[in-house]
Amino acid sequence: MKDNIRKWVEKDGELFFKSIGVKRKDIVLDFGCGEGHYTIPAAKVVGAEGKVYAFDKDKDVLRESEKTIGQFGLKNIELIEGNTKVSLEDSSVDAVLAYDVVHYEKNRKIIYDEAYRLLKPTGFLSLYPKHYKKDSPLMELASLGLEDVIKEIETAGFILRDRFFKKCLHDNYYNECYILNFKTKKTQEAEDV
Repeated sequence: MKDNIRKWVEKDGELFFKSIGVKRKDIVLDFGCGEGHYTIPAAKVVGAEGKVYAFDKDKDVLRESEKTIGQFGLKNIELIEGNTKVSLEDSSVDAVLAYDVVHYEKNRKIIYDEAYRLLKPTGFLSLYPKHYKKDSPLMELASLGLEDVIKEIETAGFILRDRFFKKCLHDNYYNECYILNFKTKKTQEAEDV
């Protein structure tokens, strides 16, 4: 395991997730989990009373993720394979992490709708929109600015709650990144009552 990845999964990732709102006992979905570099620190934060679902469409990547997770002895992670539909109940998740993943999807509304379906009324979507116009433009986000990404997600029924500029792991190196946390309109309606 490369030094930056080890540093992230052993310490820095936990501090990061606590700072953006993931808490002990939370149920978290890591949407497009890849090799588990976000899954592992999130699982440490939620503890044995919480759960992290690591979701990815790539079987080979999930196998690699399983090996990495095994090195840490975490029992609160469940791997789920699928394309965009997650086999979990409606309103069952406290946080959906969509980190460095939406640039792969031409129809990103599918991801946002699935996150909305899965989130509890008190839950939040946390997005790391890597590869937008001003951050190594690539694929489907290359022509969008950060404000365009925010508007797109708000159109899907979310309300921007927090915007963080933090150091996080991207692939195998640290990167300055924007993290966008959104609450759902159902959260806003519950707060207004």
